[in-house]
Amino acid sequence: MPAGPVSQTAAVVLDDAGVVLARSQGAATLLDCSPGRTCAPLLAVLPPPGTDGLPAGQLVTVPDGDDADRTVTLACTVVRLAARRPGASGAEAQWLVLVTPSETGAQAAERDASRRRKGLSHAAAAGIGTSLDVTEMAETLVNLLVPDFADLATVDIAEQVLVGDEPPHLDTSGDVRLRRIAAAQSPEISAERLLAVGEALPPVADSELMRPLMEGVPVLVPDVAVLHAKLGVAPESLPLFVPSGAHSSVAVPLYARGLILGCVTVWRSQLPSAFAEEDAALLQDVVSRAALGVDNARRYTKEHRSVLALQRSLLPRSALDSAAAETVGVYQPAGAGLGVGGDWFDVIPLPSLRVAFVVGDVVGHGLDATAAMARLRTAVQTLADLDLDPGELLTHLDDLVLGLSGEEPAGASRSETAVLGATCLYAVYDPVTRKCAAATAGHPPPAVIAPSAQPVFVGTVPGPPLGIGGMPFEVTEFDVRPGSTLAFFTDGLVESRGGDIGEGMERLRDALTGADSTRSLGEIGQGVFDSMLPQETSDDVALLLARPHVLSSDQVAEWEFEADLSLVAQARELVVGQLAGWELDALSFVTELVASELVTNAIRYAGGPVGLRLIRDRDRVLVCEVSDPSGTQPRLRRARESDEGGRGLFLVAQLTDRWGCRFTSTGKTIWTEQPIGGPLD
Repeated sequence: MPAGPVSQTAAVVLDDAGVVLARSQGAATLLDCSPGRTCAPLLAVLPPPGTDGLPAGQLVTVPDGDDADRTVTLACTVVRLAARRPGASGAEAQWLVLVTPSETGAQAAERDASRRRKGLSHAAAAGIGTSLDVTEMAETLVNLLVPDFADLATVDIAEQVLVGDEPPHLDTSGDVRLRRIAAAQSPEISAERLLAVGEALPPVADSELMRPLMEGVPVLVPDVAVLHAKLGVAPESLPLFVPSGAHSSVAVPLYARGLILGCVTVWRSQLPSAFAEEDAALLQDVVSRAALGVDNARRYTKEHRSVLALQRSLLPRSALDSAAAETVGVYQPAGAGLGVGGDWFDVIPLPSLRVAFVVGDVVGHGLDATAAMARLRTAVQTLADLDLDPGELLTHLDDLVLGLSGEEPAGASRSETAVLGATCLYAVYDPVTRKCAAATAGHPPPAVIAPSAQPVFVGTVPGPPLGIGGMPFEVTEFDVRPGSTLAFFTDGLVESRGGDIGEGMERLRDALTGADSTRSLGEIGQGVFDSMLPQETSDDVALLLARPHVLSSDQVAEWEFEADLSLVAQARELVVGQLAGWELDALSFVTELVASELVTNAIRYAGGPVGLRLIRDRDRVLVCEVSDPSGTQPRLRRARESDEGGRGLFLVAQLTDRWGCRFTSTGKTIWTEQPIGGPLD
């Protein structure tokens, strides 16, 4: 008679007296009952003679034919086949007895253990490796192991892995430096003194017990007393490694490409059976999956840190305060493993104390998008140095992107493919006129939050994204009230997967409500991110907040002259008088000479009217501007000794700190800058 359970149910037909009338083949292997003979083991399950009631299922115990010292428990179900006729005598009733071997406690425990092992293996295959975050993966692993497989599980990771670096090849456990990043335990186990999550593990000296871990082999400890004797740590440090009350343990290294990335350790305390070889093999299979996931997460972390460091280095300082505006920029990479993208912002100082605000977005994520963003940002800075108006600057930028797209052969791998999906907004603010001019290439418009007013979005005329070509970029000019705040942002702030951008713009308007001058720009930016963004965004986001300054009337002096060379002397007198009023007499000689040369050239070569303007930025810089109606670019040249003229611009360039020319809708303006309190930064 087999000791293990039989998969099929056996059948025996009996009469009232327990005589076997028929039986199945399976019954012959379970019971020593032949047809025509009484089956004594089953008599106990039959109804008493003369009764019609059916008994409930019962258990009977019979000897094991293979081992006389063992017994087998059978579960029996009785079904009536023929009813007794009233007044009849004799054994006329027949009973069908269905017999099924019942599991022993050990067999049930083994079956349950096998079920748990299969469940753990399937859960590990489905759950481990889905995240690119090492800590999240470790937490998933310990939660899979506890409480069905172990009462306590810990994951310790090499400190180099946590920052994305590759751990060195080590030969002894004493050189390994691990940090606990995840732990899970059953409520019953005592682990108060065990090393907490976030703490570094003390070094463990090399020993025969620890040596297999360095080779990627699990260490099975069926009796924890072995650890107390062979772990090789001071007795007072043992509670940091061994939980109180644990009776067995398995440690499996996170081993990938011959490197020790960390270690997974499990303990049993309440689960009665000690860890066995099959448990160690199962845990090694699970941990090997985790090791590959940890190594992939480490590689991702390294790339993400590199790209983020590149992105941060390319963006300007988050907070700036110039003569034209106070600004704060905030950047947040995408979540869900997408990482750093191509969103950027910039604040570019321009001549005459003006400032340019730039925000842009390159479609995509990763190093390619960041590299493409770097090229665009550099191009914008170079074009801004030419002092172009926003529409003309975007036109040149659009031509540049078209040129980049044709640099490589079709189908070649290059980062410029991401540039084809770029958008940009470029705006210039003048603190003297309190006006801002903006143009957009497929980018959302800026928001203006005026004092005691609701936020409004500027009605810019949208242009096509960069790289389309052939379309103009319209310039929109708007006034900026003193105390206002400007918000420039990328579409990741207002767009969501499956959402409407109009709804996102309305939510942003609500988030910007109340962004007055009493709150710092940093507080406003953080409040916008908290209210607008989920914990994990599907796109990276850039937000640039600017609080423009306004130059007071006593910081600006301007005059206009007809095309009459005799008025040059008057211009010199006005300049000297204004500088005396500003107590800048030390700059009078140079500024008088510069204004004289520039006004003279404007009258002589461009005609009138000629504008002259002096701008003082606190105690930092003095700006002198001369405007005329000509669109001719002035050219600096070195005059020969015999030349009677041609030295004016050369002299201006030598006497001032910086000079340049920009074109306007009515002509051009030549500007110069001189430091007031010392050399300009």
